[in-house]
Amino acid sequence: MSRPLDAVRRAAVAGMFYPDTAAELAQEIDTLLQQASRTVVHGKPVALVAPHAGYIYSGPTAAAAYSLLRGIEYSTVVVVAPSHREYFAGVSVYPGNAYETPLGRVPVDTALRDRLLAISDVVTSSAAGHGAEHAVEVHVPFLQKALGSFRFLPLVMGDQSRETCYALGEELGDVLRGESSLLVASTDLSHFYTATEAERRDGIVLGDLERFEPERLMSDLEEGQAEACGGGPVVAVMIAARALGARRLRILGHTHSGQITGDCHSVVGYCSAVMTT
Repeated sequence: MSRPLDAVRRAAVAGMFYPDTAAELAQEIDTLLQQASRTVVHGKPVALVAPHAGYIYSGPTAAAAYSLLRGIEYSTVVVVAPSHREYFAGVSVYPGNAYETPLGRVPVDTALRDRLLAISDVVTSSAAGHGAEHAVEVHVPFLQKALGSFRFLPLVMGDQSRETCYALGEELGDVLRGESSLLVASTDLSHFYTATEAERRDGIVLGDLERFEPERLMSDLEEGQAEACGGGPVVAVMIAARALGARRLRILGHTHSGQITGDCHSVVGYCSAVMTT
């Protein structure tokens, strides 16, 4: 696919999900990272699970994960997110050169993109799922503040079938082997249940995560026992992380929107987690 050399994906949800000025955004993320309880983990983080709601709701939960990255360098960061606005088969990788936020531009790892496209049966070079989608974008400012300069690969799953999740996980494990890379799975948990029911459903996801069982999580999602809008990205990232040597998974935070709004009749759940060697 031909693409202009200066193709940049502009921020779509700045001013809605997070502040739209560099100064205010940097200050908010710095505050969230400073306030996060930095969990002591053993081994280098290979992958994170983090939420993608507005920062007022899920920012502290996301910060619990991103606070672990300060002082660590990665050659590239791969963000795997769901598509909320468009359905399409397989997985899209952004065909342009950068994502832009109020904090600046982050270059797409074009060499890694080409290697992944060369081996993948499910990933295509396409802007589908990248236009107005927030589920990749909201992670980029956190990464900019936590890591500074880095390259990244934005992947959006248009379908979250078992076949797509497993194929993507295995392909990422293959293409990232030997790289100093970080994987990020973008997901929120259950939507619009009472806080009590949300915690029950979310507890199933958390249990599958803690046991590092992507196969069980996939089955629970398929059977409706658990809900996560980015469940497919989580499964794919768990499979890839395991192939890259991750052996432990630790839950870092679990909250829901009712703890912010005070309305516990209809909440959205959030969690963050880290996978380490």
